[in-house]
Amino acid sequence: MQRFRTTTLVAAAVVALVVAAIVGAYLISVRQTSMPVASAAAEPAEVPAVPVPGMVTMLDLGATECIPCKMMIPVLEDMRKEYAGRAAVLFIDVWKHPDEGRRFGIQGIPTQIFYDAQGREVGRHVGFFDRDGIRAMFAKLGVH
Repeated sequence: MQRFRTTTLVAAAVVALVVAAIVGAYLISVRQTSMPVASAAAEPAEVPAVPVPGMVTMLDLGATECIPCKMMIPVLEDMRKEYAGRAAVLFIDVWKHPDEGRRFGIQGIPTQIFYDAQGREVGRHVGFFDRDGIRAMFAKLGVH
């Protein structure tokens, strides 16, 4: 009886490992096809110069398909309009441009990086960032 239980447990463990390997391989293949890797040279217009010289700059690093990143889209559009001519609001899709994510050392998306008018990084935020939080950061940097 003990031998039967041991054999059954070993067989169950083997089946679980095989299923996990198959699911893992599937998820990796889905991720690779859903997150296209494009070189910056293929789409240079999508990667802005960061920071904008002489201007307070907010850079949002995210992806057009990530849920919190999608939530940032209307916020970014509003901030672009509200601060037009006074601060730059930029976006880079790190799923389309993975080198940019590495370049800025991000570990989660969305990530917002703030630069002062001299081009020095002065702050970072990871995750969804609401309008009031962005306004407060711009005010701290002297943009009203």
